[in-house]
Amino acid sequence: MAIRVFLIVLLFLSFTNLTYSLYEDQVGLMDWHQKYIGKVKHAVFHTQKTGRKRVLVSTEENVVASLDLRHGEIFWRHVLGTNDVIDGLDIALGKYVITLSSDGSILRAWNLPDGQMVWESSLPGSKASKSILYIPKNLKADKDDLILVYGKGSLNAVSGVDGEVLWKKDFSGESIEVSHIIQSSDVIYVTGFVDSSKISVYGLNAKNGELLENNHAALPFGTFGELLSVSGDMFVVLDEMRSKIVIVHLRNGEISYNQKHISDLTKDLAGQAVILPSRLPGMFALNINSYVLLIKVTNQGELVLVDKVNNGAAVSDSLSISEDEHAFAFVHYGDNKIHLSVKNVNDWNHDLLKESIVIDHQKGKIDKIFVNNYVRTDRSHGFRALMVMEDHSLLLVQQGEIVWSREDGLASVVDVTTSELPVQKEGVSVAKVEQNLFEWLKGHMLKLKGTLMIASPDDLAAIQALRLRSSEKSKMTRDHNGFRKLLIVLTRAGKVFALHTGDGRVVWSILLPSLHKSEACENPVGLHIYQWQVPHHHALDENPSVLVVGQCGPSLSTPAVLSFIDAYTGMELKSLSPAHTAAQVIPLPHTDSTEQRLHLIIDDKQHAYLYPRTPEAIDILKHEFSNVYWYSVDADNGVIRGHALKSNCIQEAVDEYCFDFRDLWSVVFPSESEKIIATMTRKSNEVVHTQAKVMTDYDVMYKYISKNLLFVANAAPKAAGEIGTVIPEEAWLVIYILDTVTGRILHRMTHHGCQGPVHAVFSENWVVYHYFNLRAHRYEMSVVEIYDQSRADNKDVWRFVLGKHNLTSPVSSYSRPEVIAKSQSYFFTHSVKAIEVTSTAKGITSKQLLIGTIGDQVLALDKRFLDPRRTVNPSQAEKEDGIIPLTDSLPIIPQSYITHALKVEGLRGIVTVPAKLESTSLVFAYGVDLFFTQIAPSRTYDSLTEDFSYALLLLTIVALVAAIFVTWVLSERKDLQDKWR
Repeated sequence: MAIRVFLIVLLFLSFTNLTYSLYEDQVGLMDWHQKYIGKVKHAVFHTQKTGRKRVLVSTEENVVASLDLRHGEIFWRHVLGTNDVIDGLDIALGKYVITLSSDGSILRAWNLPDGQMVWESSLPGSKASKSILYIPKNLKADKDDLILVYGKGSLNAVSGVDGEVLWKKDFSGESIEVSHIIQSSDVIYVTGFVDSSKISVYGLNAKNGELLENNHAALPFGTFGELLSVSGDMFVVLDEMRSKIVIVHLRNGEISYNQKHISDLTKDLAGQAVILPSRLPGMFALNINSYVLLIKVTNQGELVLVDKVNNGAAVSDSLSISEDEHAFAFVHYGDNKIHLSVKNVNDWNHDLLKESIVIDHQKGKIDKIFVNNYVRTDRSHGFRALMVMEDHSLLLVQQGEIVWSREDGLASVVDVTTSELPVQKEGVSVAKVEQNLFEWLKGHMLKLKGTLMIASPDDLAAIQALRLRSSEKSKMTRDHNGFRKLLIVLTRAGKVFALHTGDGRVVWSILLPSLHKSEACENPVGLHIYQWQVPHHHALDENPSVLVVGQCGPSLSTPAVLSFIDAYTGMELKSLSPAHTAAQVIPLPHTDSTEQRLHLIIDDKQHAYLYPRTPEAIDILKHEFSNVYWYSVDADNGVIRGHALKSNCIQEAVDEYCFDFRDLWSVVFPSESEKIIATMTRKSNEVVHTQAKVMTDYDVMYKYISKNLLFVANAAPKAAGEIGTVIPEEAWLVIYILDTVTGRILHRMTHHGCQGPVHAVFSENWVVYHYFNLRAHRYEMSVVEIYDQSRADNKDVWRFVLGKHNLTSPVSSYSRPEVIAKSQSYFFTHSVKAIEVTSTAKGITSKQLLIGTIGDQVLALDKRFLDPRRTVNPSQAEKEDGIIPLTDSLPIIPQSYITHALKVEGLRGIVTVPAKLESTSLVFAYGVDLFFTQIAPSRTYDSLTEDFSYALLLLTIVALVAAIFVTWVLSERKDLQDKWR
């Protein structure tokens, strides 16, 4: 009996766990996860005969990783902090991967095979300076191999075994900008500039850091850039006008120099020159006007032009292939191909390798190249090249072919929008029906074997494969439930990808030609992506399109570039390069007859430009001229302003699509007590199902619903920094909710002893925000709900019956609202990177907060836990209404992580998209990794599960019909027998 009770309890517990978790074979059916590393900055090959061949890389996303050279897969990786920028990468002792980060203040050693951290050293300093990582070859101190690190104005000699700092030399008082560290026997030479015109060389004892010599030489002119070493005692640098090359000699402790005009090397080139940072013995590369000049430096210091390459050339560092031979690779474009050449530094006329590779033009030009050699079966030297492309992708080229490629540009997503897929056309072939019938029978046979637990491992794998295929999640047409969509993402490189929500594959990608093929656009940057045209009435004959806003540099003062892309094909329909900037883009809630959405683009000169530039758009805007409002936030000066259109621009050239605007209001926060650290507003496309909210006492309260509400979080100026930099008495957090049409402050609240960072989400009439409580030494989350008291008289039922209620009367922001706010605060365990809320088609389904935690996972938290009506002892009516008893902390249920055991490394943002099925919301989380899933906050109350057995349902119906017929026959027979009696 006891065993039976135990089994019943165990069965009950197992069913309760299923409410929060997935079956093992459901993983991958509704979600996908993709791992990336980002744009590679440094790469070191490790191709010894023993062990796996790999390449160690560090990236702009602060990732250090080990990649398989055969397939490009990730052996291991570590994502460092946002501010922990990697400055150098190398291999020490043949078994440790050494990384230098945080401006030369943190040195780490990772185990080469598995990536476990062996040791970490902190190298403090007092001066910001360039960071240099240098591992001397065949140089040993008394203890073990040295690792030389320059950073924060100091040179540190660190043990390669345990990370102990053996000695330190402080250069912060010398005002020197160190460019190079050079090894010569047991002496270490440190070279650099003082005030860009005075060269300094320090000689240090490798064993104890003792200063052996100190030499200086003043140049009669200034220099541009840093010294580049071309040999052990020779450097090159450009003069301040960037028209001359200066050769610096260091011989016998003396410093000498000579210079040569660039025009003496090549007559037909003029412009601003830049020395490329490639390290080549006896050579260097010079970039001028898209040309790369390869220049050889003789032993006497003379310069000889070896080659001149056009069309986006890239040059690698040198590679030692024997004791006296060094090879390097360079690539250039021509005839729609990439031409790769590997040459011997000492024998320019002989090519060690010359290949032409066809590469997808959507990857752009080659940004960096790293080369490695191997020995062929005929004992000759072969070469492989690792190429970093303009779109941040990574390629390995060997023997004239692309061995593998990685789309690591997806590690730097900056904005996301969505697009519907095409409508499925009518007509299905007979062969397809027969095939589906066979697959249907086969699938149910396999499921039956699985149910009876007689399925083999191959059968289980086949069942999983059939489940994936039967879900039809990867079809390129719309589905009835709205699960299949296109995620259109914009990356920092200015490339647009369309990802299928079914399996995450890249449907199409485009490197924006308007950004990257313009010579005037030197540093293209993608900013934002918007839905431009979403055809509804013409869904079968017109494709949707998106608007991509970019600019030609990181500064907001650079000109904007607008690109219009077909959402189905990825083709650029047209592009515009206006003369104005794009400081702010405002999508208007209006469309023209072709269903193009109107947009206002605000420049940095207080002008607003209308797009599309059509007469119809002008007519629509003039009709709604007095109803166009927007706001701007000046966080540096603590000012928020409201704006409205005024009139056409007064300029020399008449532009009817340009408008001046006026300031309607401004809120100026006192700079001595408050600093703006966060703002948040509602989504413009959010759907609210009902304005009324029935309370537990059957009273009715009305949500204050307005798209013009703005949440503002201000912190004390001293508390605007990192956590722990101030005491609780000096910290406070002030939150505001204001109307952006009138500037009226609707709610204000102060949290004493609290500070940021603040992450917030605004939905319907409530806002939830996360911050840190210094007094409690814990994170907190607070909720504020706003209700409209002006509609309190609508509670009378007879008013509804007689039609005297004012629910349908227009709501104006200029009428002073009678609002009340309910708020509550709770402790929360984790730090937060992002907060989002689920969105559904009709807004009926209950809300869940999606919280991106510091552990790079996404937690789904029911909004009921953040209800300000929660009390310690709720009444029976409150319990029936779903009010949860009040606790001081928010619960974290491990099964509520929608990312399961996965991590979205470097998590930066969460996007939610409603499906057509009201119960389901689509969630996309991005960072260094990408993750997509479907969630149902109120369970799938409006649909059957994907593994529902329709065959069993059909058999049940047939059995019931047969049972009815049999019982009817038996009943008739019994009635007949009763009558004969």
